[in-house]
Order: sequence, then C-alpha cells, then structure tokens
Amino acid sequence: MTTLFIADLHLSPATPALNQAFQSFLQAHAGQVDALYILGDLFEFWLGDDDRRPFSRQCCAWLAEFARHTPVFLLRGNRDFLLGRRFARDSGVTLLADPHPLTLYGQPYLLSHGDGLCTDDLAYQRFRARVHQRWLQQLFLALPLGWRARLVGAVRQETGQAKADKPAAIMDVNLQAVDALLDRAAPGSILIHGHTHRPAQHQWLHAGQLRQRWVVRDWRNEGGGYLQITPSGVLAGSWPVTILPD
Repeated sequence: MTTLFIADLHLSPATPALNQAFQSFLQAHAGQVDALYILGDLFEFWLGDDDRRPFSRQCCAWLAEFARHTPVFLLRGNRDFLLGRRFARDSGVTLLADPHPLTLYGQPYLLSHGDGLCTDDLAYQRFRARVHQRWLQQLFLALPLGWRARLVGAVRQETGQAKADKPAAIMDVNLQAVDALLDRAAPGSILIHGHTHRPAQHQWLHAGQLRQRWVVRDWRNEGGGYLQITPSGVLAGSWPVTILPD
C-alpha cells in the first residue's frame, strides 16, 4: 500500500527534459500505487482549458493514461490555478479544494499547495487575492489565447523581479499560519505542501503536541522529488531527470 505526492514540476514546452521525466514517472507507477496526488504547479503556467496546443494535449494524454490504472488527484497551484473542469475531463484528474483533508492508512493528513501560508509576503498575498477573484479570471479567459500568453509573460517578468528583491525569509510559510490551519484540521494531522521549493521534514511542539510538516521537493534539471506514504509513514524519494541533447 503506497500513495505518492508530487508538486512544483513547472512543466512547459520549454522544459523537454522535465516533461520526459514526468512521463516516465507516470509510466513507472501506473497501476503500482494506490493513488497519486499533485499538490500544485504541475505547469509553469496554465492559460485556460481551451489551450489545445500540442504540449497541453500531450500532458493531458499522459495523465489520462495513468488515470486509467491509478486515481490521480490535483490541487491547483499559484501557476496553474486556472485548471478547470475541461482539463479534469480530458486528463482523468480529480480536482481538489485547497486545503484538502485526507486519511491514509489510519493517519490523518492535510494537503495544500502552500502559497496561502506565506503570509509574511504581504505583496504576494494581495496579488493572490486579486487573481483568485472569479470575475477577473472570467475576464482573462475571455481574451484571445495569444493575448493571455503575452499578459502572463509580462506578469511573470514583473513578479520575477519583485521576487529577486525580496528577503528569502518572507517567501517561506509562516508558522502561525501553519498552526492556525492545523488547528482546524483533524487532531494529529500531518501537513504536506509544496510551493516554497524548500524540501524538508519539520517537527515542532504546539500546545504540548508534536506536529509535523513535510515540504515536497520540486522538479528541476538536477532531478525531481516525491513523497511516498505507506502504513509505516512518510518517506522522501527522488526521480532522475535526464538532460536531453540540443
């Protein structure tokens, strides 16, 4: 009995090695595990479910083939929060709300992408609240696909510069926000999230109780990561990425 968790792959047409590694990961585990959970930012960006370009169709096909053998669930991230019902239908993925409570093998867990926990980054939280407004999303999705791509490119350039100018500490999760989230979860829940690109296992005491938080390793050309949960607990694993020749 095994369930897998991945996050922050940031796949795009410009990442062929990562795309191939993701495909091989799916092929290796299809039918071999109980389920796969993707905790956000599977894609570098998602322009909308009407994006039918070859890369988008290919990724949906990979997921659909995997989902024929093994259930796959997905929480949207800050890069792919526009994933919707058409994507879910085409890929066979079940979309989940964030946060998502889950009990596996008798142990309660709480799943999140994690960006909502970075409350020290006030500028990002204001941006996040704005782009999650439904009316603004509908306005964006009404634009031609090419316009959306150019707009996303401009926003990514602006936010990338802003991120470079920020202290690293404020881009990590806030422990008070984590505790507040876990306070609302089932007692003894272990939090699993991505987003911060700081893979680790954290343990701390809160109100006399031991708490745990696992951060899933992101995927880069140096390799990818995942978490594996069995009845014995949580283990971190790695997945190779082969650099393709030019």
